[in-house]
Amino acid sequence: MKTWHYALIVFLGGCCLGILSTFVKLAYAAGYSMGEVTGSQVLVGTIIIWIVTFFIRKKKFDFNQTLKLVSAGIPMGLTGLLYYQSLQTLEASLAIICLFQFIWIGTLIEWIYYRRKPSLNKVISIVILLSGSVLAAGLFGGSLDSISWQGALWGMLSAFTFSIFIFLSGIIGNDIPAVQKSALLSTGALLVTFIFFPPVFLADFTTVIGVAPYGLILGIFGVVLPPLLFSIGMPHVGPGLGTILTASELPVAIILSAVVLSEYISMSQWTGVGLILCGIIFGNIGSMQAGAIMETHGKKETDEIVY
Repeated sequence: MKTWHYALIVFLGGCCLGILSTFVKLAYAAGYSMGEVTGSQVLVGTIIIWIVTFFIRKKKFDFNQTLKLVSAGIPMGLTGLLYYQSLQTLEASLAIICLFQFIWIGTLIEWIYYRRKPSLNKVISIVILLSGSVLAAGLFGGSLDSISWQGALWGMLSAFTFSIFIFLSGIIGNDIPAVQKSALLSTGALLVTFIFFPPVFLADFTTVIGVAPYGLILGIFGVVLPPLLFSIGMPHVGPGLGTILTASELPVAIILSAVVLSEYISMSQWTGVGLILCGIIFGNIGSMQAGAIMETHGKKETDEIVY
């Protein structure tokens, strides 16, 4: 498979995440509660990923590894709970902007954990990202009074838990097959979701039938596909280009908010989205150049060995 094929796979993974906010809003509009929406998503997604796991070659590992992976899925579940809570009072276009702050929060976590100071490129990219977020949120469009700050807080908390999930999933279970790892992560998400929102809706057949289509869509695009697509594509495109491609999440969410939900997106907000994407690209220029140099160097060494 060619490199651009893997890039397309990662791009599609980001698009999957961008779809979620629109269908959550539609589920709310249909009268379903956050517990019913999140519960159906993680339940359906976990069932699907475990069914897929039974048909692949599995690797045996001990109880401690299992516990670590299930625990790493807890912030994944919390992200859904917090993000969907923000969607109850925020427009989908603004909620996704809040979640998107995981870019700079993840950099901060990496700095604290590894004691690795971010590069100048990354600092500048964070400044651009924050500036773009202010524009994309419509804070200069006279809509301050219409913004739910409680909803924005939930959104920012979801960005924090998402950053923790990304960090943990990157350092735990890297030697375990992607599908098997995803199944355990989703199990952790399922457990924490049902702790906060016990699945009492399962006792109501009418509710189960009604929320099932939303649960199926959200489960596939929120629990099953993204981790699998990233696991397949990321190793081949690298973290720098991978982050840029994952940014497809934001424009997809904004476009669907405008087209499906009829939310008004001003030119200043579109400009903010563009700035956010530019900030991510700028922050990854250095890593992309370094990767290109390493790839070229490796090719030369291979050529020398061959000849």
